[in-house]
Amino acid sequence: MTWTISPQRVFSASPVVPVMVINDLDDAIPMGQALLDGGISVFEVTLRTECALDAIRILADTFPQAIVGAGTVLNTAQYDAAVTAGAQFIISPGFSITLLKYAQQKEVALIPGVATPSEMMTALEFGYTHLKFFPAEANGGAKALAAMSAPLPQVTICPTGGISVHNLEQYINLPTVATVGGSWMLPKSALDNKDWVAVAQLSKEACILVAELKK
Repeated sequence: MTWTISPQRVFSASPVVPVMVINDLDDAIPMGQALLDGGISVFEVTLRTECALDAIRILADTFPQAIVGAGTVLNTAQYDAAVTAGAQFIISPGFSITLLKYAQQKEVALIPGVATPSEMMTALEFGYTHLKFFPAEANGGAKALAAMSAPLPQVTICPTGGISVHNLEQYINLPTVATVGGSWMLPKSALDNKDWVAVAQLSKEACILVAELKK
């Protein structure tokens, strides 16, 4: 599979991948700027809101220095819609065989979601080595991920779901973990108050913490 931007680049470009749920389109640019100001340059905009595709389009046009992707992609129609909007990578919470086969032939990388060793093996069978472990905490957390991925060292993982500053250390130094996804740098209180300074500060702290944990 040859993709315009590889999953390796997506995973290595930013210490953390923010899970962005954008309800107000006017928030897209200031949210993106705050994340960039804090050192985060990979954006996962989830397709959970009516304005998500428009937000992807705006972020991709406004911030060419960022890698803008779409999350919560469930099928091939959503894959195409996200790519048309400007998404440079696609993340799914799980996968279907149809979606795996479809993305194999496309230019925009799919990062499938997995929760079990069997799902990791299936993804590998189709050539997908960079995966999202989701929902991480609900599936047993870092201890479970370590056990699942131990016999599958060829996978590279971005765990997402329930990760915060309180448990980040458990994940970040696992051999198969390259980056983590989360929304703790985008707390509801800051978004409701449009406190982009707080978002930038939390993003900066997240990047510093990851750097320190990896030493």
